[in-house]
Amino acid sequence: MAADRVTLTVTDPDGEREVALSSPNKVVWPPAEGDTGDGITKAEFAEYAQQVAEPFLAANGNRPVSLERFRDGIQGEQFFSKNPPKGTPDFVDAVMCTYNSGRRHPQIVLNRPSAIVWAVQMNTVVFHPWASLADNTDNPVELRIDLDPQPGTGVEQAIPAAHELRNVLREAGLEPFIKTSGNRGLHVFCPIVPEWEFLTVRHAVIAAGRELERRMPERVTTSWWKEERGEKIFVDFNQANRDRTMAGAYSPRAKPGAPVSTPLHWDEVDDVDPRRFTIRTIPQRLADIGDPWAELQKDPGRIDTLLEWWERDVQNGLGEMPFPPEFPKMPGEPPRVQPSKKVAANWNPDGTPVED
Repeated sequence: MAADRVTLTVTDPDGEREVALSSPNKVVWPPAEGDTGDGITKAEFAEYAQQVAEPFLAANGNRPVSLERFRDGIQGEQFFSKNPPKGTPDFVDAVMCTYNSGRRHPQIVLNRPSAIVWAVQMNTVVFHPWASLADNTDNPVELRIDLDPQPGTGVEQAIPAAHELRNVLREAGLEPFIKTSGNRGLHVFCPIVPEWEFLTVRHAVIAAGRELERRMPERVTTSWWKEERGEKIFVDFNQANRDRTMAGAYSPRAKPGAPVSTPLHWDEVDDVDPRRFTIRTIPQRLADIGDPWAELQKDPGRIDTLLEWWERDVQNGLGEMPFPPEFPKMPGEPPRVQPSKKVAANWNPDGTPVED
C-alpha cells in the first residue's frame, strides 16, 4: 500500500529542513483529455517546487501571497488562504497588510524553498503574489498589465497586442517583461520604483491601456463591462488594485495538463504555445535557457510619463474607470451598473444614484 505520509528534505539557503508531505500519491492534476500518461501527484508537484524554487522566489518571494488551494485536486473544492493558518511552521513568514476595506491582518510570505513545499503540502495549486514587497506593502514594485482574451479570441490575438503594448510602455520610459498567464492570456510586467501607491499605479495602467486601445481599436478594449468588449483583448486595469493578483511566475494553474505561468524572452512570443509550458517541462526549460526574468528588478523605472498621459486624458474627458464590485465606492467612479441596464434619469452626473 502506498505511503500516506513522507518526509522531504528541502535545501534552504540557511540549511536543510524536513517538511512532511501527506498523501504524496494523491493526483492533483488528472491526465488531460487524450493523454495516456499518468496524472501529476502531490509528490511530483513538491519536486517541481524545489526544482524551480530559485526563479519562483525571485518573482514571488518577499511579498504577500494568496494561496489558491484544492482539497481533492483541481477537480475538487477550491478556496483561498491569505492568513497563515493555525500550525504554520516558523519557516513560513508573514506580514501585516491593509486591505481596501481598511481591515488589517497578516498575510503569508514565502521566502525559502521549504515554504513553497509547505504550501504544496497545504494543497496549494496556484500562487497569487502581490505587486508590492513585504517591507512596503502599500507601494508596488511592478506595473502589471493583464491582456485577457475575450470569447472568440485567444493567445494568437493577444500576441500583437503585447508587442504594441511593449512599444507603448517603452515610449513611457519603462522596460516590459512578459509571461504566459498559464491559460489563454499574456501578462506584461514593468519593474518600477516603489514611490506610488496602488491607486496611482492603477491610473498608470489605465493610461497605458487607453493608449494601446487608441492604436489598436479593432483588437483591444478597456471596457469594463463584458457586454461592450466584443471579440477583443481586454486590458484588465483592475488587476492593478491592492489585493488583486495574477498567477505568479512559475506558478501552475488549475487547468488540465498542469500549465505554468511562464516568463518568456520577447523573441519567443510570436511562436508561443502556452500548452507547452507545464510542471513536467519547465525544469528542463530552465536548465536549457535559464530564467528570462532573471533581471526583472535590475533597473526599475518610473511611471511619471504614464501619469502625465492619465492627466491629459482626464482633461480630455476620460475620467475614472469602474472598480471591482467588492470595493467601496471610489471618488469619481462612474455608476456600477452595466450600460444596458442604466437608466440615465436615475443617476447624477457624478455617478451617484438619484435619491427619492
